[in-house]
Amino acid sequence: MTSEKLSNRARRLIYQASYTGMKETDLLLGHFAKVHLPDLNDNELDDFEALLKVGDPIIYAWVMEKEPVPMHYNTRVFQLIKKFKKI
Repeated sequence: MTSEKLSNRARRLIYQASYTGMKETDLLLGHFAKVHLPDLNDNELDDFEALLKVGDPIIYAWVMEKEPVPMHYNTRVFQLIKKFKKI
């Protein structure tokens, strides 16, 4: 991941994802962001940013499949996060 490839927005989102407040989501979302955000388009970055605003306990429950994911959050980005969790 080169700094030229990262937009300021992607850098900010990587930072936010790494410091969400809950250790489990910090690790998952922070690592996911470092790996995937440089390759996401603007719409996908919008989806990721919207997901971060939901809050850690809810994101964690969705990823761990303890709560159903509302359709508007069940995006390609969310599916990538779920697959990333299994790695």
